[in-house]
Amino acid sequence: MKLYRFLSADDTSAFCHKVTEALNQGWELYGSPTYAYDGTNGVMRCGQAVTKDAEGAYTPDLKLGDQ
Repeated sequence: MKLYRFLSADDTSAFCHKVTEALNQGWELYGSPTYAYDGTNGVMRCGQAVTKDAEGAYTPDLKLGDQ
């Protein structure tokens, strides 16, 4: 099965660590990163989609972060 996740966080090193951790768990970058201003909280936010091929069948209760 093909898994998809969208990682997002404030524009800090924590976001880069989140993406780096996913890459080291076998996830692959999918598309370009996003960057936008969050006017409600007054911060810039980053986002990056990642995908991964995994064994088994998809179910909606699958915890993607544990894959």
